[in-house]
Amino acid sequence: MDTAPPAHTAPTTALPTADRRRVATAAALASAVEWYDYFVFGIAAALVLGDLYFPSGSSTAGVLAAFATFAVGFLARPLGGIVAGHLGDKRGRKPMLVLALTLMGLATTGIGLLPTYATIGVAAPILLVALRVVQGVAVGAQWGGAMLLATEYAPEGKRGVYGSVVQLGVPIGVVTANSVFLLAGAFTTDSEFAAWAWRVPFLIGLFVLVLAWYIHAKVEETPEYRQADKALTEKERSERSSPLRTILRGHLGTVLLAGGSFAVNTATFYILITGVLDYTTRELDMRRGAVLTVSLCVSLTQLVLIPASAALSDRVGRIRIYAFGAAGIALWAVPMFLLIDTGSLLWLAVSTFVASCFLSIMYGPQAALFAELFTPEMRYTGASLGYQIAAVFGGGLAPFVMVLLLETTGTSMAVSGYIIGLAVIALLSIKVLAGRARPH
Repeated sequence: MDTAPPAHTAPTTALPTADRRRVATAAALASAVEWYDYFVFGIAAALVLGDLYFPSGSSTAGVLAAFATFAVGFLARPLGGIVAGHLGDKRGRKPMLVLALTLMGLATTGIGLLPTYATIGVAAPILLVALRVVQGVAVGAQWGGAMLLATEYAPEGKRGVYGSVVQLGVPIGVVTANSVFLLAGAFTTDSEFAAWAWRVPFLIGLFVLVLAWYIHAKVEETPEYRQADKALTEKERSERSSPLRTILRGHLGTVLLAGGSFAVNTATFYILITGVLDYTTRELDMRRGAVLTVSLCVSLTQLVLIPASAALSDRVGRIRIYAFGAAGIALWAVPMFLLIDTGSLLWLAVSTFVASCFLSIMYGPQAALFAELFTPEMRYTGASLGYQIAAVFGGGLAPFVMVLLLETTGTSMAVSGYIIGLAVIALLSIKVLAGRARPH
């Protein structure tokens, strides 16, 4: 039977509070800059990449091609999770996080400098896809490292709160990416934006390399990993089984259930920040700047809701909060698109705000929940795989599936049905996981 073994937490009460906060801040910043770099591609895919790198006679075909490239990054994420998870469980969390940040900074800058189809022909989309794959590998490697850096430094009873600082990287990344695109659009004409201004958000991603250096030079390995590694003799260390092999042989069910529980969250999130941006501007003729502003404001509310739900999970349990969020997403899927279809900016804000509340309720405790499903020696691998499986089958395909459903059915209710189906899978997965998580 596949069950998560009891996990043993290294005592962190002796650590100075300042050290814990410094590490948590570094983890939050690592997550924020990594997700910023990742999200600028999604926004650009909805606005300009289709025309610049996949020219065709149909705007829909161009958007589908751009969103397919967006999805490729998600397909690469499990690879990053596997490689970084294996090395992170055997060699430490910090080196893998530094490597992930470095890869992301280089790939994002490369996209910002990449010539278009009009300049170098078919090589342009090929290189774009290649750089997106590197972004996917990087973000797949990053989440586990940043999450464990925060949660394995957490004092007793506050793993949810400390894990949520890494989750805050998502709304911070969205707010920052939207803000930069809004500024780029505000100070340029439409033709200038398409010609060069869209590149600026990608070039800013180069600053992630500075953070990679800081973590490498100033942050220590987590005490929980150090204790687990120290407990091994040299013989045990050399003969220790691959974390990936251990996961696949004894805990694959837990990994798949973790992925199933989270797919609805990541799918709905990317539908909101990318799919809805395309839908409202291309199909409902809403203004790009106004829609981006709504997305930015809604994301700001997550900065409060995510840590609040995580703190509540420390008191009443992860599963209860997590399941409430998933049920809320299912119930709101139909009203959300009915409001969006009005074409009203006010109702767009209301619909996405309510959806964002339920997403935040799930996302806050998710890092701690996934960490508690696995023991330290396989935690990076197990938690990363669960998260990245959800990202592939939820987030990566969601904007593409949304456009496809809208084109084939002619109604947004098909997208609502897609979300409800994923929510049902999530609730069933959560029910089984309830007996496998081991609170610390």
